[in-house]
Amino acid sequence: MTQSSPNTESTEGTEQSDPKEIDVSVIIVNYNVKEFLDQAIRSVYQSVGTLKVEVFVVDNNSVDGSVEMVRARFPDVHLIANEDNTGFSTANNQAIRIAKGRHLFILNPDTIVQEDTLTTLVNFMDTHPEAGAVGCKILNPDGTFAPESRRSFPTPAVAFYRMTGLSRLFPKSRTFGRYNLSYLTPDEATEVDALSGSCMVVRAEAIKEAGMFDEDFFMYGEDLDWCYRIQQAGWTIHYTPDTQIIHYKGESTKKGELRYVLLFYGAMLRFAQKHFRKRHSFLFRFFLRLGIITRGSLQALTNWVKRYSAIFIDTLLFFGIMILAGLVRYAVAGMAFPQMFISFVAPVYTASALIGISAMGGYKPKNQAKLLPLIVGAFIAMGTLATLSFFVKSIAFSRLAVGVSFVASLLILGVIRLLRGRRKQEGTFFRQAILVGDAAEAERLTQTLNALETTPIEVIGYVSPDSCPPESNGTLPCLGTFRHLRDLVRIRDIQDVVFASRIVPNRTAFDLMQQLKGLPVQFRMLNEQHEHLIGQSSIEALTSPALVDAEQAIGISRSTFARRAFEVPLAILGIILYPIMFLLAKMAGPDSRAGILTSKIKQFPDVLTGKKALIGYKSEEYHLLSPSWDLREGVFTISESLPQGAHQEHQLSRAYWLYVRNQSITFDIDIVLRALKQQSKELLNNG
Repeated sequence: MTQSSPNTESTEGTEQSDPKEIDVSVIIVNYNVKEFLDQAIRSVYQSVGTLKVEVFVVDNNSVDGSVEMVRARFPDVHLIANEDNTGFSTANNQAIRIAKGRHLFILNPDTIVQEDTLTTLVNFMDTHPEAGAVGCKILNPDGTFAPESRRSFPTPAVAFYRMTGLSRLFPKSRTFGRYNLSYLTPDEATEVDALSGSCMVVRAEAIKEAGMFDEDFFMYGEDLDWCYRIQQAGWTIHYTPDTQIIHYKGESTKKGELRYVLLFYGAMLRFAQKHFRKRHSFLFRFFLRLGIITRGSLQALTNWVKRYSAIFIDTLLFFGIMILAGLVRYAVAGMAFPQMFISFVAPVYTASALIGISAMGGYKPKNQAKLLPLIVGAFIAMGTLATLSFFVKSIAFSRLAVGVSFVASLLILGVIRLLRGRRKQEGTFFRQAILVGDAAEAERLTQTLNALETTPIEVIGYVSPDSCPPESNGTLPCLGTFRHLRDLVRIRDIQDVVFASRIVPNRTAFDLMQQLKGLPVQFRMLNEQHEHLIGQSSIEALTSPALVDAEQAIGISRSTFARRAFEVPLAILGIILYPIMFLLAKMAGPDSRAGILTSKIKQFPDVLTGKKALIGYKSEEYHLLSPSWDLREGVFTISESLPQGAHQEHQLSRAYWLYVRNQSITFDIDIVLRALKQQSKELLNNG
């Protein structure tokens, strides 16, 4: 079916034979989340059962190939391809106007529904004729309950508790926890004020009486407004825990963060202005508006501070370190602290350092953990004041303070950058994963991963539905069955669980996620027909492009100068601190991390002379390396940082290659910390 629309859109799909046969019309509004949309549509079709269903996808001018994907993979879907981003409300209304179902299922594209979701929700509506809408349990990507599954309207009291934070402080209170009904368990069915627009079934008759979405709400607040009008029309709103979906939140709206903050709080203002003008006093509406504006302003300010936090922190520390060094310098000399130090020396030092770091790109998000811009900035700052001291004699006495500030700045700000880099790389180096599926899917995933130079995960095996098959020639071993999954994740320190959607029904995946609740694990879906892993807030393609930039494909090894610029100062610092570390090792014991680190520091003179590198290989593993990788024997080795069970030759070779391609100071620090942790654990186990 093809038809045109005055709203700059194209509509495609397949006609249904008899409109009376349609039980539910599924409506999905999409914006630049192609792979999530693919998975959402597949899960919808898996949940159809005996129902007569039509599916609408309204695309708001996506640029990621969503429209082409729907046309190619789902020819029966009614596709409305807008030429502009019309917003959530308008896009939904486009499909509502032509939908023929007795019920309409409003669904976000970044969701996965359970196999019984459609049947359960339609049956609920059929057995509750007074219900205008029903929603179900919504799960976060980590398996936890999403509180927006059910909500109350922001009455004066509810709004006050929400704005003041009392609802968060006392979530189990029937008084303070009314907004998200947090005093009820997620498994308790109840009548509610409002549902989440990410998943709700609405009766077509209720829509005729209450109207469609209010298109003045571009995004956010439209579901609250719709539920309010449905209730005003005499219908009830319900929440049922008998089925559930998973919602990968914010995937289509995470671009332009400040814009969406303003949209969200603007929607709340619009709702209050629309519905509370007559019911509540002007004073209430004024304070509600004031509270919402304040909350939105604080959120916008928070986002702005986060964006420029690295500059703020550096400014405070450079300035503070210089002032402190000056105070100590003049106090030791018995001289009065000059005002010029505050008004000229410290500001010039700080500004010079910030300019140097900025010139090296040190404040770009991807570079904020790198040490080289900091080193350059600190040298420029010291050089600037050292030069000025020859022309401004009153500064000459401050040279010692400048030198101390230079060293202190490098140490303190360097540690902050290393910690920042560690947080970014935490868990990215050989994240161990288990596949939930069968041998065939394990083989498919393994072959795909092996074809890549670097991979997002290292799959160590799989668990099968019932029992492990007899030994085969498969690459991955069967580690157990589904009931062993929690113990395997806990004992083997697994960070990722991959569900093979071809084998594992969504209901089973949900149940397993609940069993793993509380463990620090990320869940992913291996798409049935396409080489993608769907994970929390991310899509990771597992297929290599035919042609890519050579530098990107091969990687550029870090220069010897860059490596030595990091190693030599660190080796000098380690040698200076050796007496202290020696005493700490004596007190803590040789098997402690202090003892292990002390034994490593003994090899730092070899780092100074260039005989060894700080990070390198074990001599017995040299045959796994290519001479072109330019690695040296190391004080800390790549293999020492790997978990037990990841020391087969192909794993070691891949680990070394991964390091060659991703060499950086933060990566070096990460390997050092992991090596210390792993060696300490092994010594403890052996002891």
